[in-house]
Amino acid sequence: MSGEPQADCLFCRIVAGEIPATVVRETESTLAFRDINPQAPTHVLVIPRAHYPNAAALADADPALAGTVLAEAGRVAEDEKVAESAGGAGYRLIFNTGRGVGQTVFHAHVHVLGGADGLRERLV
Repeated sequence: MSGEPQADCLFCRIVAGEIPATVVRETESTLAFRDINPQAPTHVLVIPRAHYPNAAALADADPALAGTVLAEAGRVAEDEKVAESAGGAGYRLIFNTGRGVGQTVFHAHVHVLGGADGLRERLV
């Protein structure tokens, strides 16, 4: 069920503290941690603590929480100094929704990527 922790979900287990992660920010409703397979010098995942299988399900069920996840992604970019306002070159936010586009963990999450020369050319 959406919103409820799922025993077989990697990110739900990270939220529960069962699996370690390098946390960079946390709020009552979100958690941000470093990706274990980074695709850029800054690669942080921002997730809602509540379980939703993908970004579309999150936005449909809880638009306010979806907005909070995006706002936290911006704060991560500031903290990580990749946002232009923090002296960085900018950053990219990526939601993968569905197996066919590379979603491998079915808990809504946004990738915050930045800090790499050529990031613009490498990712669409």
